[in-house]
Amino acid sequence: MPVAASAIYFLNLRGDVLINRTYRDDVGGNMVDAFRTHIMQTKELGNCPVRQIGGCSFVYMRISNVYIVIVASSNANVACGFKFVVEAVALFKSYFGGAFDEDAIRNNFVLIYELLDEIMDFGYPQNLSPEILKLYITQEGVRSPFSSKPKDKPIPNATLQVTGAVGWRREGLSYKKNEVFLDIVESVNLLMSSKGNVLRCDVTGKVLMKCFLSGMPDLKLGLNDKIGLEKESEMKSRPAKSGKTIELDDVTFHQCVNLTRFNSEKTVSFVPPDGEFELMKYRITEGVNLPFRVLPTINELGRTRMEVNVKVKSVFGAKMFALGVVVKIPVPKQTAKTNFQVTTGRAKYNPSIDCLVWKIRKFPGQTESTLSAEIELISTMGEKKSWTRPPIQMEFQVPMFTASGLRVWFLKVWEKSGYNTVEWVRYITKAGSYEIRC
Repeated sequence: MPVAASAIYFLNLRGDVLINRTYRDDVGGNMVDAFRTHIMQTKELGNCPVRQIGGCSFVYMRISNVYIVIVASSNANVACGFKFVVEAVALFKSYFGGAFDEDAIRNNFVLIYELLDEIMDFGYPQNLSPEILKLYITQEGVRSPFSSKPKDKPIPNATLQVTGAVGWRREGLSYKKNEVFLDIVESVNLLMSSKGNVLRCDVTGKVLMKCFLSGMPDLKLGLNDKIGLEKESEMKSRPAKSGKTIELDDVTFHQCVNLTRFNSEKTVSFVPPDGEFELMKYRITEGVNLPFRVLPTINELGRTRMEVNVKVKSVFGAKMFALGVVVKIPVPKQTAKTNFQVTTGRAKYNPSIDCLVWKIRKFPGQTESTLSAEIELISTMGEKKSWTRPPIQMEFQVPMFTASGLRVWFLKVWEKSGYNTVEWVRYITKAGSYEIRC
């Protein structure tokens, strides 16, 4: 069930009530006194953000120098309560010019009461979108003198935006140049054994878009998703497109995507919000193309010497390159001296993290680089403890490469005025948790 809040309080750090709004009559007016006595005065504010006192639940959060407290007498949805607080604060900031503190509340208490009546009805959250609420609550808040955020322009057609299905985009947008920027950003998570066996491997990705389009356009995105291509070939009674296809797991979409059409046709069709937004997230667990292979060899020569050899191979295309490659090779804590050679880049010993840090600014594809190091250890009189070798860690960024193999096959933009658009597509693969056991 939703929040079902009985009351909401805004308190300063001393416990004084700045603003409060009661939505139900199932709680008494002394609830704020119970919050002060049992939570604030006992200094238990940081222990748990949810407390039960006298049959009522208190869900509270501190923002700047203000505590926002939701009081509920029923078994409320706590996660929904915190989500309401976060979005309500974002709404207030949009009216106040980016500031939300005790002074902003005192200077805008009339506006806050009006907003509280709109964003919650009988304890149930309502629409908290700043773009929509500003259509019919046009009162301007008292802006902080330190705020540099420009004032938002007034938006027409309030009735359509409040009651229509496209609440994330306003009408009347116009651009001289209509452009769409699409970024596919992936993070590779890998855990490999010392023998080269993959113990865990997956890819998490995001499709990020930035749209500067006039009017109310309808976009259609085509990916090399196996299920989607099979569905499209069945509908059009022709063979599926040749080329590599992938299977997307755990896909989540932005609210603008037409889920009914996706479920029936497996087509990502949507009316995009204006500006930057995250269109979808996904995960890949099969057929991952690893951008790098790491071959480590560590030999412990007695108690005072070690030899380390690490070979890194790039397995992506020869015309591509990786940027900001960092290889962290762990060494024992009793390391006294290091002497190493690298074929590419620079390396140094960092005693604060007990690692040899090897940095390569630009790593071309289909090449390999090697680090060879001799390590001298401090000899101890006590019994030698076996060194539990932590895994080698990598950081990198490979433009125009996807570890999942995901590709954009088409991006169609349709708008009733028929203007021309420019589409830009970019691929980026980064290291998430890229670890190789020694």
